[in-house]
Amino acid sequence: MTAPARERRSRRHRPWWRGGSSVRRWNSEVLGWAALGLGTALLAGFALGSLVGPTWGTVALWVALIVPVVFAFRRGVPRGLLAFRAVDLLYAVVLGSAVRLVQGWLAGPGPMPTYPTLDGSLPPLWWADELLAGGVVAPVVEEFFFRGMLLVALFTVVRRMLRRPASEGILPAGVIAVVVTAGLFVLAHQLVSPVALDVALSLSVLGLVTGSLVMFTGRIWPAVLVHVVYNLTGVGLTVLGTLLG
Repeated sequence: MTAPARERRSRRHRPWWRGGSSVRRWNSEVLGWAALGLGTALLAGFALGSLVGPTWGTVALWVALIVPVVFAFRRGVPRGLLAFRAVDLLYAVVLGSAVRLVQGWLAGPGPMPTYPTLDGSLPPLWWADELLAGGVVAPVVEEFFFRGMLLVALFTVVRRMLRRPASEGILPAGVIAVVVTAGLFVLAHQLVSPVALDVALSLSVLGLVTGSLVMFTGRIWPAVLVHVVYNLTGVGLTVLGTLLG
């Protein structure tokens, strides 16, 4: 293989966190879009949820989160971020289940969670509201915003501010990006719908795990799938608790 060919192959397989043209235009302006999108999502979700119902509030929140992601990706898709590997499924099952076990341990002994019903049956359209929307759509939207856009932009901007070359790896900008995005992830959940301490702590763990996955693998899908498994196991436990309660 000639030297130019080796160089081209190296560029193709270089992850986004090593810099390059795919994140050249990911700057403080992208962070501004992220801040605007998150603020709009929280306000629009609360307003529409109060006026016309929680379903429309949730849709408004998702749209407000997705719009800045689209704007950012139009500037350039971070190299390798959207790639999928079979091992991502293993990450999902192992780490998603582990974070759910952590949440159960934090919650302590007690009855299984249940849906609020009068006759012990599942709520109407639970499969759409909980299984599909909460278990699949929400993790995709949230991970693409918090880890696919915000984490990548924050890491890129912080590393430039610290004047660290890509050859030095992901520290310390990677730690800052993972911790900050995990904190904002938990804060957003608290502002939308306050949660118990054990849930807040488990969401913190989830944010740290998914952020670390994106940094170390360079891909978004391990984070998305871990989040999906975490949410779906919660839905499954609540369904069982409701039917067996």
